[in-house]
Amino acid sequence: TYIAQMAMFSSLFGNSDDDAPNPVALILMLLLAPLAATVIQATLSRSREFEADRVGAAISGNGHALARALRKIEQHATTTPMHVNPAQASAYIVNPLQGRKVQFARLFMTHPPTDQRIERLTSDTGKR
Repeated sequence: TYIAQMAMFSSLFGNSDDDAPNPVALILMLLLAPLAATVIQATLSRSREFEADRVGAAISGNGHALARALRKIEQHATTTPMHVNPAQASAYIVNPLQGRKVQFARLFMTHPPTDQRIERLTSDTGKR
């Protein structure tokens, strides 16, 4: 985001009259740069979550036990009505907003789906 902001401001304040900023490019950069940064951040967060699961399975020596715990947490979260502000959803171990089915929303998820986490933990004893 910082690099995108630097590029935007450098195009705003060109060093000569010939360097007039393109208003369409500025608007696109203003809209797309933060969106791209958010998608990248969420992707990194999901990969770190998979790595945390792998390390947790290695420390405990039992990926299946960690997978069972994740399944229990998810089952509890889906059976108990949760009134959660969508902005706070990333603070939960499992997604408390699971009832909302929006396909492109997966790009912005900070945690991978629990089924994918469990699959990785139970295959090859969590060593991926």
